[in-house]
Amino acid sequence: MLFLQLPDDVLYHILSYLDFKSLGRLSQVCKSTYQFLNRDAVWRNVAKEFLNTGITWSGTDKYGHIPLKNRVRTAQNWYNGICKRATPLKWKTKLLPWLQLDGDTLFLSQAGEIGAYHLRQASSKFSRKPKETYSGHKGDVCRFSLTDSHLISGGSDGKILVYNRGSYKSVELSGHKQEVNCLDTKNGLIISGSRDQTTRIWTLASTYPRETLHMNDRVWSVAINPSLNSFVTGTACCKNISPLQIWDVERLEFVYSLGSQFRRGAGVLDIVFETPFQLLTCGYDTFIRMWDLRLNPRKCVKEWEEPHDCTLYCIQTDGNHMIASGSSYYGVVRFWDKRQSKCLQYFQLCAHPVTSPVYCLQFSSSHLYAALANTLQTLDFSQSLF
Repeated sequence: MLFLQLPDDVLYHILSYLDFKSLGRLSQVCKSTYQFLNRDAVWRNVAKEFLNTGITWSGTDKYGHIPLKNRVRTAQNWYNGICKRATPLKWKTKLLPWLQLDGDTLFLSQAGEIGAYHLRQASSKFSRKPKETYSGHKGDVCRFSLTDSHLISGGSDGKILVYNRGSYKSVELSGHKQEVNCLDTKNGLIISGSRDQTTRIWTLASTYPRETLHMNDRVWSVAINPSLNSFVTGTACCKNISPLQIWDVERLEFVYSLGSQFRRGAGVLDIVFETPFQLLTCGYDTFIRMWDLRLNPRKCVKEWEEPHDCTLYCIQTDGNHMIASGSSYYGVVRFWDKRQSKCLQYFQLCAHPVTSPVYCLQFSSSHLYAALANTLQTLDFSQSLF
């Protein structure tokens, strides 16, 4: 019997014993093997072990439109740090930009405006003029968040603007007395945190806050649980309480704190939920921490320390093994493999003596975008290896 005449389930089982290099070589044997080995089912088990292939721990696929074979190829570049660097945008005034990635569109805040830039990743080009611009804040945009239909931004003027992405019209939510440092939105729910030491809960259906929570400390970060039953706040840690607190969405009551060994001033600058029971945090204490909310007491289950003792402004995760972090000096971006304790790769995006924090970063299957004080930097990992 010829090899390819075996039933598909038997072939998949046999191929599951091969590594990615062997699968690549086998696909070059003939046209028939090439066509069969281009199926995503052949590469799924292999893809789970690599960085940023889009396969999350739960088995969901974030980049379903890209063949898995191509993603595994690109994953080797992420792991080995093989990329092409570029600076698609520059501006003269130092800003605190924020960015979000939505398919082939990159949203970037610059002062009081948010520009939507079209990405042409196939040709490695970047449209330098925004195809859409969202404006209306009297001060700088501090944070913004995206949904399928809306863009919600918080500014240094204390206002929150809700833009309709179809009509570009905005509705103002007033309530904070000082700058809105952070916000998150999911399923019509909006959580905002401010320097005025309050967290406010809003809905898209109303211009008035549903509730105001007095935190007794500046709020630097918020994140809504994917299950929508709770949210987390991260404060400046200037009081003798944990900066990480969990709140119930329905009752709007404090539930519990995370951790107890934070030193004074160890504010939390970014929070990312990977799953409804697992989240990552970073901030002024130079650590990335992973928390498991299923444990009692809830505690940090793993941590990674910034080697140069720098503040970590932002983190992103691929939902599986990789974490990307942005540091406070020289635009340093680091890649971490959760299965290792030390940094896997790092990239210095500023040349000495110029220095800038990485205020925000986002990545797709093949590109990473980092917002610095004067520039937008990109790393292109789409070079072919096999």
